[in-house]
Parts: sequence; structure tokens; C-alpha cells
Amino acid sequence: MTQHTDLFPGFESHSIDTNAGSIFVRAGGNGPPLLLLHGYPQTHVMWHRMAAALADKFTLIIPDLPGYGSSDMPATDAEHTPYTKRAMGRVMVEIMEKLGYSRFALLGHDRGGRVGYRLALDEPERLSRLAVLDILPTFDYWAKLDRQSALRIFHWTFLAQPYPVPENLISKNSDDFFGPAFAKGFDPRAVHQYLGALRDPARVHAICEDYRAGAYADFEHDKADREAGRKIVCPLFVAWGSRGIASAAATPLETWKAWATDVSGSEVAAGHFLCEENPEGTIFALMPFLTQK
Repeated sequence: MTQHTDLFPGFESHSIDTNAGSIFVRAGGNGPPLLLLHGYPQTHVMWHRMAAALADKFTLIIPDLPGYGSSDMPATDAEHTPYTKRAMGRVMVEIMEKLGYSRFALLGHDRGGRVGYRLALDEPERLSRLAVLDILPTFDYWAKLDRQSALRIFHWTFLAQPYPVPENLISKNSDDFFGPAFAKGFDPRAVHQYLGALRDPARVHAICEDYRAGAYADFEHDKADREAGRKIVCPLFVAWGSRGIASAAATPLETWKAWATDVSGSEVAAGHFLCEENPEGTIFALMPFLTQK
């Protein structure tokens, strides 16, 4: 897929071989390593409005998650194993080690935030700090699902339906399914990249596998940690859009305090896609946490 280099001036592009195939990575900046992980239904391009400001202080590693963008789509199995956040986290560790970083900070939006907090629970020695954007833990979403939240995150239940029902329905007109998410305030070059990737039926299948993993294995991984009393031990910052998905919870910060030992956070005036809707406000909220010694 054509990558818009003009959205990341001065950044290098890499294709890194991993156990999940070749992973596309954008890299640039100076300073300590910061891994940026995108969400659904986007790619690494979602960071384009924040990358320059963050690159002044950090060496940024910005991949497409397995199955998304220009990264390979690993073959799946009955348990959706390659698309669990545990498996994706291990792929991110592979990437970072190949680039020379065994410990790093991580900033994740949406699905990328889920990869981040799973990695923080599975391999706590890897992360110096973690920030997640506009999410609540997967366990909490499923355990507390009610009529209002089900309508709000309907795609969770739809995309997790057995193959090939959602794949077939979406691929008949993927622009109609995904396009409304990018209707207001997005850079047309970014939207072109997002929709171009999502027109590939194989990528639609990979995304469905991501959500199937979320409904089954990811939920069970969270549940096991909750029951065992395991918590995120690195500093955790939680930001949510004032009109975002996580704002449906009365107190997103309180929800995360049950999962981590050192939690702070704040609201950003935005919807779910806060990095593109309000990049300045998002950076303003994050920078004191990310630069804290």
C-alpha cells in the first residue's frame, strides 16, 4: 500500500520481520524510545498530527499492528491466537528489540491501548510508563455491557460474529461501513490511506479476528489477571475524549485504578479520535506524564 510520507516528514520507513510476518514501522525523532500504537479502524497514520511535537523529545517507533495497514496478516486459528493482544504485544517486543530497545514507554489509542495494557500485565519489565487513550479495560466493557453501551460499541459484537458473516457484509461496501467514522475533521490524505487498506477483504478478516480475540481470549486473559489480583505496576496515564467511548463510564479514571497501582489522567475536549480531532489538547494532557523523570 502507498504510504503518505508527506504526513511524516523526516521519518524513516522499515519493514521488520517478526513471528507475525513483516511489520511496517515508521521511525524518527530523538530521545528515549516511545512506541505509538494505533487503534481501529486506522493505521499508524493516525499519529501524523502529533508526531512532530513528540519527536522533539522522543525517538518514535510507529508500527501498523499485525493485520492492519501495510503489516502482514498472520494466519489465524480457531482461538484467534495471532490477534490476541498478548500475541500482538509480543510482536511489538520483537520490533523494539530488533531496533535496540528492551525497555520503552508506550502510548496506545483504542486497540493499541489494549495491546499496551496487556503487555504491561504480561511483561512488566518492558514498559517504563504507559498511556492509553479513550479505552476502558476489555473485561469491564464485556462484563458491564448493557443496552446503552451495546448500542455505543455495536461493532464489538458485530465484528466478533463467526466467520464469514461480518466479513461478507462489510466487504460488499467497506467505505460505507468504515467511512462514517472519518466524516468530520480528518486529513483527506489520512482517510485515503485508511479506506484504501480497509477495501482489502483480507484486512477486513484480520480486523474481525482482532475483535473475535477481544470477545474470547482477551476477555479471559483480563479475567485471569483480575481474579489473581495482578495489576499494572508501571505509571499509567489515562486520557479520554469528552465525547469519546470511554466517557460513557461515569469515572474512567476510577475504573483504571482497579487495574493499576499508579494511575493519573484527564479528559480531552474531543470525540473518540482525540489524536486527530484535538492533537494540541492531547499533547498538552500527555506531555507532563511522558516527560516525567
